[in-house]
Amino acid sequence: EKAVNLKKDLAEMQEWMTQAEEEYLEKDFEYKSPEELENAVEEMKRAKEDVLQKEVRVKILKDNIKMLAAKVPSSGQDLATELNVVLENYQLLCNRIRGKCHTLEEVWSCWIELLQYLDLETAWLNNLEEKVQMTENLPDKLDAVNDALESLESVLRHPADNRTQIRELGQTLIDGGILDDIISEKLEAFNARYEELSHLAVSRQITLEQQLQTMRETDHMLQVLQENLGELDRQLTSYLTDRIDAFQMPQEAQ
Repeated sequence: EKAVNLKKDLAEMQEWMTQAEEEYLEKDFEYKSPEELENAVEEMKRAKEDVLQKEVRVKILKDNIKMLAAKVPSSGQDLATELNVVLENYQLLCNRIRGKCHTLEEVWSCWIELLQYLDLETAWLNNLEEKVQMTENLPDKLDAVNDALESLESVLRHPADNRTQIRELGQTLIDGGILDDIISEKLEAFNARYEELSHLAVSRQITLEQQLQTMRETDHMLQVLQENLGELDRQLTSYLTDRIDAFQMPQEAQ
């Protein structure tokens, strides 16, 4: 009777493993939304816990069959053979579910990381847009133009590492058919805004550099003219002080 019960337990265990494999490993999942992906991750975590909890039951079966084999070798031998099959299948199921759970967790982590990089780069784009807007309607003063140019150049020195991460993470998920529509839409919007703003910023940078150069040249010319006028004023003053007749002065002084 004990052998019959153990045989029944082995059959039930095998049936449960077959059902678990069908439910958790043979489903054709499509992750088209973050909610679907997150639900799949949680489901696989529960599946892993469920399967690992059966380890106690498997151990009890193993111990009982060993005890029976010691008492009744003929019955125990047949059960031991069935037990080995169940143990192999159980270990395979555990490994496959662990693997799928790990893969889904990695995919979810990849998605979250992509969102974080997009948030960082979006904040940078917002800052860049603000700096570009600040270059509009500047006072016609050298310091104001110089400060605006330096501020814009500082933002433009932003490294490209984050954009590289966005491209690689997004492509990895899209290649795996994970959230491909959503990610493609996000990347398209981000890249379009990046191209537009970066081109506008570089164009404004060139304009400011040219404006600054012109203002510096003008400022230098005014300075030279001011110095010349000052020297001329000193010469004229000395002529007047010495009561020199105008016709005795050099032509340029007249």
